[in-house]
Amino acid sequence: MIPYGRQDISQDDIDAVISTLTSDFLTQGPATPAFEATIVKHCGVTHAVAVNSATSALHIACMALGVGPGDLVWTSPITFVASANCALYCGADVDFVDIDDRSWNMCPQKLAAKLEQAKQAGRLPKVVIPVHLCGQSCDMAAIGALAKAYGFKVIEDASHAIGADYAGAPVGNCAHSDIAVFSFHPVKIITTAEGGLCTTNDAALARSMQLLRSHGITRESEEMTHAPDGPWYYQQVTLGYNYRMTDLQAALGLSQMSRLQQFVARRRDIAARYDKALRGHGLQLPDPIEESASSWHLYVIRVQPDIHLKIFEGLRKAEIGVNLHYIPVPSQPYYRDLGHDPALYPSAMNYYAQAISIPVYANMTNEDVDYVARELIRLLDAN
Repeated sequence: MIPYGRQDISQDDIDAVISTLTSDFLTQGPATPAFEATIVKHCGVTHAVAVNSATSALHIACMALGVGPGDLVWTSPITFVASANCALYCGADVDFVDIDDRSWNMCPQKLAAKLEQAKQAGRLPKVVIPVHLCGQSCDMAAIGALAKAYGFKVIEDASHAIGADYAGAPVGNCAHSDIAVFSFHPVKIITTAEGGLCTTNDAALARSMQLLRSHGITRESEEMTHAPDGPWYYQQVTLGYNYRMTDLQAALGLSQMSRLQQFVARRRDIAARYDKALRGHGLQLPDPIEESASSWHLYVIRVQPDIHLKIFEGLRKAEIGVNLHYIPVPSQPYYRDLGHDPALYPSAMNYYAQAISIPVYANMTNEDVDYVARELIRLLDAN
């Protein structure tokens, strides 16, 4: 079966992991800060904090921004549940802003309208988490302007978007946000097997997240309540977690970063090939905004709701591992039990009734791309 996504592991990647495996450091060694430095350089940002998953990254990002009980966090309904769960971990409440019908990202106009209503009700969000779905950046200039006007903080969920650009600059530079979060799961653009990372231009936020990822423990004397008892001494200065990335993961990520541009270029070639083959067959194809150059983590098509299941099952029967990204978070049973009504997000629900993620990954062949397109057209013609 052709999967919807998969990792691309080279001999250099294997050698990098083996080199670390046979070194003196498996967990907290030189590979992790080296990996962080590579992300800093790529993004043009001042700080990077690597962790064991993007979920952990979202959690400590919320904590660093002071999210807690009584606070409100808004995100997109079309995302993986982690984008919302991170606020619940902090004891905060969650709400959603519907997507636009072109990019399928959080709609700035709907965000602005909801903010005005929230201002009148005296219940503005503390943090907004826009999600760069499929690797295409949200309209961050518009969202950043609203953040300044209404006084909320911004965490970019860029889990899909390492290697993407917005307004001519790399996603993750935090020009319009406080923190950006990446994922390095195997189906993402680069992988560390599991892993995530936060970028920020705020030194205090970076230091807070560094403490939170490692039990809240410091060995820096200036952060302690009194002088160290000796060279062995450390202090727990806050409640943190064991969210550290291992050096084995970081070594893989460091090696993968050397091919990031190659990976993204190939994904863009595949997207262009799909565009050419599928245009004019009654599908809604991805429509990137002018300011954004997607990294194409996903290539999502939309079909009419009455044939959605037939097309999905037909592609699976043809050994094409399609998927659906994502089920709207407010429609999940857990969130319904919290009082969320998915009907409040009609664009998200319409998207869910139509969306199919077709395969795209860096080592996918043109023959496989063409096979997926032919089978999809065949099924459309038959239905």
